[in-house]
Amino acid sequence: MEIRQSAINDLATPFSAAELKNPYYLTIKKLKRMKKTLLIFILISSITFYGQDQEPMKNFEPAFVHTVFFWLNNPDSDTDRTKFEASLSKFLGNSEFAKTNFIGTPPKASRDVVDGSFTYSLVVTFESAEAQQKYQEEPAHKLFIEEASSLWNKVIVYDSRGIAN
Repeated sequence: MEIRQSAINDLATPFSAAELKNPYYLTIKKLKRMKKTLLIFILISSITFYGQDQEPMKNFEPAFVHTVFFWLNNPDSDTDRTKFEASLSKFLGNSEFAKTNFIGTPPKASRDVVDGSFTYSLVVTFESAEAQQKYQEEPAHKLFIEEASSLWNKVIVYDSRGIAN
């Protein structure tokens, strides 16, 4: 949507000496400018925020973090990757205990200390170590392992508890 140039010019035009002497004219002019400024602000805000994701953001749960790295048997196989991603997404969508999650792939390493040898990473957060233990036993997790374990040859898990600030 286009903003009229005249509206922008009106905002930048200074008051004349005669206008400044008449307090009523000045007040009306200020109100008109404020109205135009407010409308332009609302228009720009609407355009900016309309394109944003409308799904509420989940807060990261710092109590317990479960990080998993997977190495697929055939990392270049689109079929295997699709099966793995579908099974993992289904599992996480059905987990009763996972608070937040992130599924990732390694970026192109820019430093020697970055290990990009894995195929997928998974970061899942829990409200407690007990919730993470329940997650290990839940049917959705067991089904994921049953469906996808034949696709990987290596898994490394790092679990962490948050420290008090």
